[in-house]
Amino acid sequence: MTADDSFGRLDDDDYPAYTMGRAAEMLGTTQGFLRAIGEARLITPLRSEGGHRRYSRYQLRIAARARELVDQGTPIEAACRIIILEDQLEEAQRINAEYRRAAESAAPPASA
Repeated sequence: MTADDSFGRLDDDDYPAYTMGRAAEMLGTTQGFLRAIGEARLITPLRSEGGHRRYSRYQLRIAARARELVDQGTPIEAACRIIILEDQLEEAQRINAEYRRAAESAAPPASA
């Protein structure tokens, strides 16, 4: 990968651009918190060639939501489950909306 390729990927939400230390600093949390949400399988950081955890902006948004719930007193395991369920609900709603649009476009026009 060239330098130009790397710079172009910085706009990619899934590009693992942040080290664990930088991610924890950005979120105002500890590296242990990031490890804990990884162990709870909320996020799976990618690994550098040296084996270090690397996080994407998308993963940082998920981690920020987890931190928000934990800061409100929710146990970390429950916070992770809540976020997973929220994500599943959002996906189901998106799919339902697509089906609804497809059904509406396929339906014959109502007679007046």
